[in-house]
Amino acid sequence: MQSPDEKILFDRKSAAVALSISVRSLDYLISGGQLKTRRIGRKVLIHRSELRRFAQADHFVISGKD
Repeated sequence: MQSPDEKILFDRKSAAVALSISVRSLDYLISGGQLKTRRIGRKVLIHRSELRRFAQADHFVISGKD
């Protein structure tokens, strides 16, 4: 069982810090469907398991340069 102090859901700012990216980059990942979110009222929240899944996956950057 997880300790009560261990977060399960992260707001956008906390999720960005956990992934070492900016909130703007996090928003791009969310809008691009690379991160699943949950909404509670107006809050956008990301589950801990979703952050881990994303952090452990391989990511490819496609550049517009030739």
